[in-house]
Amino acid sequence: MISDYVQPYPDILIAVYDDSSVKAFCGHVDLGTGIRTALGQMVADELDIPFERVTIELGHTAATPDQGPTVASATLQISATPIRRAAALAREYLLGQAALWWSCSPSSLSVHDGMVIAPGGELASYGELIDRQHIELPLRDDVMLKSAAQHRIIGREVPRIDLPQKATGGGLFVHDVRVPGMWHGRVARPPYTGRDTGDFIGKSLIAVDYASVRRVSELAEVVVIGDFVGVAAPSEAEADAALEALVVKWADPPPLIDLQDIDSALSSLPHQERVLNETGDCATHEAVISFDHVYTWPYQMHASIGPSCAVADYSAAAIRIWSGTQNPHWLRADLARLISQDEGLIEIIRLEAAGCYGRNCADDVCADALLLSRALGRPVRVQLTRQQEHGWDPKGAAQRIQVKAAIDASGSLCAYELNVRYPANDAPNLGLLLTGVQPAAPRMLEIGDRTAIPPYSYPNQRIVCHDVAPVVRASWLRGVSAMPNSFAHDCMIDELAEAAGEDQVAYRVKHLPDERAQALVLETAARAGWRSDARGSRGKADSEGWLRGRGVSYAQYIHSKFPGFPSSWACWVIDLSVHEQTGRVRVDSVVVGQDSGMIVNPAGVRHQIHGNVIQSISRVLKEAVHFDGRGVVDFEWGAYPIIDFTEVPHIEVVLMDRQNEPPMGSGESASVPSGAAIANALYDATGVRFRDVPFTSDKIRRSLSIFRPSEEFAE
Repeated sequence: MISDYVQPYPDILIAVYDDSSVKAFCGHVDLGTGIRTALGQMVADELDIPFERVTIELGHTAATPDQGPTVASATLQISATPIRRAAALAREYLLGQAALWWSCSPSSLSVHDGMVIAPGGELASYGELIDRQHIELPLRDDVMLKSAAQHRIIGREVPRIDLPQKATGGGLFVHDVRVPGMWHGRVARPPYTGRDTGDFIGKSLIAVDYASVRRVSELAEVVVIGDFVGVAAPSEAEADAALEALVVKWADPPPLIDLQDIDSALSSLPHQERVLNETGDCATHEAVISFDHVYTWPYQMHASIGPSCAVADYSAAAIRIWSGTQNPHWLRADLARLISQDEGLIEIIRLEAAGCYGRNCADDVCADALLLSRALGRPVRVQLTRQQEHGWDPKGAAQRIQVKAAIDASGSLCAYELNVRYPANDAPNLGLLLTGVQPAAPRMLEIGDRTAIPPYSYPNQRIVCHDVAPVVRASWLRGVSAMPNSFAHDCMIDELAEAAGEDQVAYRVKHLPDERAQALVLETAARAGWRSDARGSRGKADSEGWLRGRGVSYAQYIHSKFPGFPSSWACWVIDLSVHEQTGRVRVDSVVVGQDSGMIVNPAGVRHQIHGNVIQSISRVLKEAVHFDGRGVVDFEWGAYPIIDFTEVPHIEVVLMDRQNEPPMGSGESASVPSGAAIANALYDATGVRFRDVPFTSDKIRRSLSIFRPSEEFAE
């Protein structure tokens, strides 16, 4: 059931074996994005072998190199390049060996399905050429990769390796792991739910009644370290009963600031100012029309469907952790700090888990399991409750963006000032904080600047990021800070286009300096049947009370440390309907265009775009975390609604043909234009501008009762 494979050379990227099979090793993991399949395609193409002959090892710390966390759609864009280059190097070496065998030039040889063919027709497999030797080749940057014209597998729709087992229930998830002698554990979290900054963190436990669990289980054990409180028992039922019976007394936490008004809350917090770009002079431009708006984005959950789970097996000689982490090598370092052990003693075996789209509680539950396993001297499996997953998963951070923009007498863009406030998100492993190994001091990160520079050519710009220390526990969530920043960019450009009396698509294209961006916007608009003379309801409902509108938005996701590097280009054209009386929004269709450079697996990219669209619609229309004076209060799905199957719109995907370009990430980019596209379509339907995500039915109904569109826009 559990692989015991250990790679004796953990920095190896490609291994070719005597039976001509090939294994590739990547430190990243597959979060449902299909990278296992895409990496296999790349390796198979470079080596000229059948796709079925390639296996991929992902995220196993005893087998794969440390390539950092699986974030920012960077696996194919960055981490796959060395693997692809290693495959090309292996092919180059093997052809060289064959040339020595047959005393010919390597250029005279060809390869078909892993068989090297000599000029005279003789054949040799890769395994025969290796001839049971152990050969290690240092990676070279000058190895030639195949061109798009030479690809046989890259660019093909290869069925995802992982889907059949998932569809039939045969796949192994971390929740399924069972090892001999294993007990089950549960944890009792402190009352400061979802908070990880302040002197009270790790110091709030007053007392634990150890005897309280004896009423339900004679065998159950209680483990307490600082504010970490856990129970373990031979069965899940006993562990659940022990947790329910356990009596714990906590000190009341200091009150949390009021986070229900994101605008006021983030405006009031201390910050450090960073000027990202200052071009021209925003104070002396010749503006004819100008706008000054504030856009807000709420805290949002990762909201994994399955609560996080892990199994730990601690011994003095070796420590094994079965985990659903997206950061196996980073997690290993954190766990080594947690128990003051050498990192080399810890092995992280990464298995499939519930989707996370960033950091959920997968790493935290590993610390829980490890602490219990060490205390009990036996393997322990810990699974969180739904309430714990909702309450403690590191939230996607809230954001406040103020934009001042202007156009000149000709209607051209003139000036753009953006000030973004973003409470940093690093969310240290909860085990480190609860046990006091790491102080819960404020941590200022520079991460609110992703995609903060507008894509449009404003001659006068001043872009400033105000870095704010975390208020509640937060970490990266799909489209980190870029979704809110792009929301502000493309809501504003839409309003400027209307003020200039120009079509929204044409206005964007005119002010986009990037030719690939121009081509994408035009192609997406064409596929959506965009008409420059068409308008939505603008506040005039039909006989059934429905208002209809269409919106467009564009973004290229810029991620990593500022100024960062670009991922895929994406454009949305969305059609939606709004019920005038209820405020209900129905998304009817979305046309999404994406330029991902070289596409390894078109079906995989389409899968990713569909997932981005569905999740983004949910985030923009429904999702916001609520807090009281203690912390998070949304503990179940009724309190934190997400989009359901009945609300999924028709989605059409437009993929640009860029096979001669480098591959770009596809896991996040299609989500980035979502907020502005929906907001712009809502305006086209209602005649009201919405700038405060999420656009819930209550919020829309209240706005429609207050604001009525002017006669100019109601026609």
